[in-house]
Amino acid sequence: MARSFRSPLRRLMRLLSLSLLPLLAASLFTLVAPQPAQAASGGRIGGGSFRSSSPSFRGGSYGGGSYGGGSYGGRYGGGYGGGGFGFPFLLPIGFGFGGAGLFGFLILMAVVGVLLNGLRGAMGGGESMGLPAQAGDGPVSVAQMQLGLLATARDLQQDLRRSARTADTGSSAGLQQVLQETTLALLRHPDQWVYANSEVGQVPFTAAEATFNRLSMAERSKLSSEVTTTVDGRRRAEADATVQAGDADAANDFIAVTLLVASRRPIPLKPVDSADQLREALRVLGAVPSSDLLALEVIWQPDAQGDVLEAGELLTAYPQLKHL
Repeated sequence: MARSFRSPLRRLMRLLSLSLLPLLAASLFTLVAPQPAQAASGGRIGGGSFRSSSPSFRGGSYGGGSYGGGSYGGRYGGGYGGGGFGFPFLLPIGFGFGGAGLFGFLILMAVVGVLLNGLRGAMGGGESMGLPAQAGDGPVSVAQMQLGLLATARDLQQDLRRSARTADTGSSAGLQQVLQETTLALLRHPDQWVYANSEVGQVPFTAAEATFNRLSMAERSKLSSEVTTTVDGRRRAEADATVQAGDADAANDFIAVTLLVASRRPIPLKPVDSADQLREALRVLGAVPSSDLLALEVIWQPDAQGDVLEAGELLTAYPQLKHL
């Protein structure tokens, strides 16, 4: 009886995959924004671990491995992975198909990847399409905040570089301190806020690391070079010794700051359309506790001496920014 039921069901799923998934994939790829030209040098502070379930973790596992998939979160397989479907499939909070940008696209693709794995498992004669056990740590919230500030907030760059020199990015407590210091530094410059954007979504644990890493790579690709870098407890000097960190000094230019946060628990981040909403969003991000913080990236530009970020370059590199 069970076998006679599964066979038509597999045929139905195969038919759906052949007819609907190509259309879905085509519509998804229309959401990808073109990669902007490199705008300016920048700096980066980051770290984290998706491989430990304890509040403290060892540095070094974040950002490693291949981006091709398969290896991420392998120790947690079976929750949302192959053979069957995990429910519910989680989309970005407030996600819409209109103008979702690269962040929404990558979050959605992570969920679609889990769906495709389930389809392959079902059609390949794997587990029945019941409800598999959930991953031990459940879904992961991934938040992204981007700000465009007037370059007169030059001491913000000094604060970020100071944090890069002193931060303990090899522990969750150290990363939480970086997150607090960064959000506080941004909160101290309300007169320089011009543009902002915030987005948040949830992905299955098994897809969280790959999704976070791809978001990080998308942001880092906007930099012509990384002058200040502190990641997983390791500090790297710019390979070209003639390139030195410097503060922006042009009143008509901008400083761009991106925060990427991965948390075990939902992050109640709302869209930002005003200075008051941005102030509240920064407070929400800064309040993520160390016990929930899985990974963090702080990326800013410009960072090299004499480097500037003009308004046109800012809006080309960060098309989702909204004027406050």
